[in-house]
Amino acid sequence: MALSVIWGVPYFFIKLAVAEIPPVSVAWARIALGAAVLLPVAWQRGALRSARSHKGAICTFALAELVVPFSLIAVGERWISSSLTGILIATLPLTVVLLAPLFGLNEPLGARRLVGLVVGFIGVVVLLGIDTVGGLLGWAGVACILVSTVGYAVGPLIVQRHLAGVDELGAAAASLAVATLVLLPGAAWSAPASVPSVLALTSILVLGVLCTALAMLLYFF
Repeated sequence: MALSVIWGVPYFFIKLAVAEIPPVSVAWARIALGAAVLLPVAWQRGALRSARSHKGAICTFALAELVVPFSLIAVGERWISSSLTGILIATLPLTVVLLAPLFGLNEPLGARRLVGLVVGFIGVVVLLGIDTVGGLLGWAGVACILVSTVGYAVGPLIVQRHLAGVDELGAAAASLAVATLVLLPGAAWSAPASVPSVLALTSILVLGVLCTALAMLLYFF
C-alpha cells in the first residue's frame, strides 16, 4: 500500500520537472540520486555480493524497469497530462497478467481477481478523470506511456523469476547504478543550459529520494 501511494505521486512531480529540464536529464537525475542514497548503504552492509552473481538479470531489470520507463514517461508528460499518465499506468496489473506466461509464471486469473483488477482500474479513472488527447504529439505521449507500462510489467516478472533470492537492498542499488551509467551520456548531452528553479530541483529531490530510492527498497522487499 505504501508503494502504491509513493508510486502514485511521481507523475505530478515529473510534470513540474520537465517544464524546465529535458526528459532524459529528469530520468537520470532521479535515478542517480536514488543510487547515491542506496549504494553506500548497500556497500557497507555487503548487500552487493549477492547481486554480482545475477548481473544479467540486474541489467535487464534496470533497462526494463528504470531506463526505458523513466525516460519515456518524462518524454510523454511533455504532451499529455499527469492524470492521463496515471490512468494509462493503471493498466499495469493487467499487463503483468498477460506477460507472465512468457516468463513461465502462470498465475490463475479467476473471476474474483479479474473483477478486482477492473474495479481498481475504474477507481483510478474516477479519481483522476479522463483527459482528451489532442494531435499527433498527444498520441505520441500516449504511446510513450504504454511502452513504459510494458517495461514496468516486465520488471516484477524478472524479479520473481530471476531475483527472488537476491538481497533487496543490493538488487535495488545495483539496478540504479546500472541505469545511472546507461543514461549518463544522454543526460550530459541534454543538460539544461541554465540552473533550474527551486520548484524543479525540489521535484527532482522528491523523485530521487522518495519515489526512487525508498520505492525501490519497498518494491524488492
